[in-house]
Amino acid sequence: MKNYVIAIVAISTVFFSSCKASKETKSTANIYDTTWELEYISGPRIAFDGLFPNKKPQLTFDQKETRVYGNNGCNGYSASYTLEGKKLSFGEAGPTTMMFCDGGGEQQFLQQINKITSYTIDKEGKLNLNEGDVPMMRFKKVAK
Repeated sequence: MKNYVIAIVAISTVFFSSCKASKETKSTANIYDTTWELEYISGPRIAFDGLFPNKKPQLTFDQKETRVYGNNGCNGYSASYTLEGKKLSFGEAGPTTMMFCDGGGEQQFLQQINKITSYTIDKEGKLNLNEGDVPMMRFKKVAK
C-alpha cells in the first residue's frame, strides 16, 4: 500500500510539472509569429498621436535569429534581443534609414526600449515591455 501511494505522488508530481512547463513555453511562444504595434509608451508629456503622427512603431520577434525587426515610428528598426524566461533585453539598434519625421517619437521609443528588463502578456493578449515591474510600453497584435 505504501508503494502504491508513493507511485501516485510521483506520477502526480511529474504530471503537474509538465503542465507548468508547457504553459511557460506557450507564454513565451506568444511573442513570436505576430507583429506587435505600440499603443502606449510611458514618459513623454506629449499625446501618443502627437509622438507618432504618421505611423506607430511595430516589432516582430525572430526566434531563430534572436533579432527583433520593425520600425520605431519613423525609420526601420532592428536589434538583437536576449530572452530568458520573462527577462528580456534589447541590444543596440542596427543600421537604419535616416528619414526625418515629425513628433519626436523615434527618440522616445529608442530610449524606452533600451531600458526594458522583462515582458508580460496580459489577459487581453497585449505585450507589455517592462522596466522592473513597471510597464513602459504596451503593444497590441496586428495582422501581418
